[in-house]
Amino acid sequence: MNSVHLIHPLYSLSGFIVGLLVGLTGVGGGSLMTPLLVILFGIPATTAVGTDLLYACITKSVGTAVHGFSGTVDWPIVGKLAAGSVPATVLTLLILSRHQGQLDRSSNTITSVLGVALICTAISIVFRKWILDTFASVAGKLNSRGRTFFTVLSGIVLGILVSLSSVGAGAIGVTFLLILYPKMPAGKLVGSDIAHAVPLTLIAGIGHWFLGSIDGLLLLSLLVGSVPGIIVGSYISSRVPDKLLRPVLAGTLAAVGAKLSL
Repeated sequence: MNSVHLIHPLYSLSGFIVGLLVGLTGVGGGSLMTPLLVILFGIPATTAVGTDLLYACITKSVGTAVHGFSGTVDWPIVGKLAAGSVPATVLTLLILSRHQGQLDRSSNTITSVLGVALICTAISIVFRKWILDTFASVAGKLNSRGRTFFTVLSGIVLGILVSLSSVGAGAIGVTFLLILYPKMPAGKLVGSDIAHAVPLTLIAGIGHWFLGSIDGLLLLSLLVGSVPGIIVGSYISSRVPDKLLRPVLAGTLAAVGAKLSL
């Protein structure tokens, strides 16, 4: 059979739209794609999560290359996040392999809670100045060691969330970075978050592959659309002013949160 006939156009279109959002805001991979596959296309949740993880890894590798070329990746931050997320991901996958049935039942609850959290995150971005002014004294007390500690801790949280639901690498990750590094340009935070998602989703995706929850043809269809989508989005991201990028980020988070909360 011709491989072209194996590609589902609607999956590819979804991949392009999600890839564009990921490249532009760092958000939208698991947060948008997994609910989209489950709700709109009727893909089983376990297959959607596993396939989406490998899809996100490949897509965000392309995005990382574009952001890296544009100089919008802070590699020390990426390393600190990975120091927490990689071991947390491995440990979560080991638990998942032994108690998969119980964790599958709880993943729906986790996703709903994330939906509410993302809506709150969108609100926090819109009112970012007020929040930063309110917590300026607390943030100001963080020295280099303290900021590193909380960055690694953020990586641990992301590793657990992404391994269970494929959600969090973009939306929650960018939020953590916005709080911990308020003076850094949004475009650079997005690029750093995308770069960190590559090893995180790769390890989680390989784990789910061993658990048998990967659909190769679905993955191929998504990538046909997402690769050009994230190239365009990442290219635009490095040239969009903060005052335009942050509302896009907030709007994306609100849309994702509403979708997950339904």
